[in-house]
Amino acid sequence: MESRSTEKIQHFFKSPLFWDVDINSIDIDTHARFIIARVVSRGNMDDWHTLLRLYGEKLIQQEAVNIRSLDPKSLNFLSVYFNVRKENFRCCN
Repeated sequence: MESRSTEKIQHFFKSPLFWDVDINSIDIDTHARFIIARVVSRGNMDDWHTLLRLYGEKLIQQEAVNIRSLDPKSLNFLSVYFNVRKENFRCCN
């Protein structure tokens, strides 16, 4: 029987998003911020929708504002999507 983590994140492992990570070493709860940052910065809209189903908007927003480093495009996307000022993101402080 597959674990909850493996089952839900399997979609991402079919793409090159996590080519450098062993699927068995990722826990979707413990590594939420890492997963969110990777999908936002390197994923496509299908990946984004999978992320929304996996975590929900509230948790994604809570984790996203605490990501240490975001490229300008990803920062802008998250800022607009969640209607949060860029200055409120950790990467801008």
